Amino acid sequence: MIARRSFPLALLLLALGAGAQQLPKVRKQKQEKEPPTQTLPLEKEPPAAVTVETARLTFHVSPLSDKGLLSQQTRDAMKSLLDANRGAPIVKLRAFVAGTGDLRRVQAIVSEMFSDKKMPLPALTTIQVGGLPMEGAQVVIESLSSDKRAVNPNGLAFFPARRAADAAGAIAQLGSAAEASHVAASEVLQVTCFLSSLEAVSAGRTAAASAFPGAATDFVENQRLSTDRSAQCEAVGRRGSAGKTEITPEAVLVSEPKLVMSGAQMAFREEDSDLKLAFDRLEKSLRGMNANSADVVYARFYPLTRTVQEKLAALRMQVFPQAAASLVRAEGLPSVDASMAVEVIALGK
Repeated sequence: MIARRSFPLALLLLALGAGAQQLPKVRKQKQEKEPPTQTLPLEKEPPAAVTVETARLTFHVSPLSDKGLLSQQTRDAMKSLLDANRGAPIVKLRAFVAGTGDLRRVQAIVSEMFSDKKMPLPALTTIQVGGLPMEGAQVVIESLSSDKRAVNPNGLAFFPARRAADAAGAIAQLGSAAEASHVAASEVLQVTCFLSSLEAVSAGRTAAASAFPGAATDFVENQRLSTDRSAQCEAVGRRGSAGKTEITPEAVLVSEPKLVMSGAQMAFREEDSDLKLAFDRLEKSLRGMNANSADVVYARFYPLTRTVQEKLAALRMQVFPQAAASLVRAEGLPSVDASMAVEVIALGK
């Protein structure tokens, strides 16, 4: 009985063994490798400073626009400046941004546009202001470019910001400074006015057009809700005759063939040591262009508070003892921790 019961079980085990032998061998599938993670290239940063040829510099201001937000307006402004320069390389930009847009977008867009066109990036200064003289406008950009020919054969005159009760008064002071510097009114190339209120911008435009008919003009409200009811206007013009480089009470008269222009260098916090760190970084960028603080002839400061403004008035004499200066309070800077920004023009070699 034991043998009979074992026989079917033996057949079953034999059949299972035969079936297992007939099953096709399962091939091990190769594990598919995950595609490599794509890393977007980092955007190039604008240079801290550039060397430019004095005789070839030209000046433009982008038109105001109320279309879209900051990104679109920045792109449109840069397109208009590139068109206006007709292929001449842009070497320096100064952007004034109004509203709540992220100021860092300006640098990102400039880097993107110039990289796409395979053009060298310009030095860049970005400042937040209280407002622009058009409802909905968020940015206006000033450009310096290098023309193909010498358009300033005798050099340039830079006129630091003059303060008056209104823009018309400040422009009148610029007119007197230009006359004292032997710069014809028709040879003033650009005027920028910082106003405590945009209510008087129409009168300022009329005064600028009358005094300097060939100048590109730019009007901004430098701070919102400012209690300082005044206007500050600065300008640059073409020297009428050859002469040595000199700094007068009225103007910085430059004849050197090359200039070094920096982008904005920011300071963080308000202690003297913090402000001096910004000057140290600026010195390093100038040395990269074979210049130094002793070569600086014109400095523009953008403090955010009265405390920093007062400190800069003293510190600048230690750092740039020979330079003329403009100090204009601003609404903000690309970093929320910044307390001021400085940009300079130095004599090149």
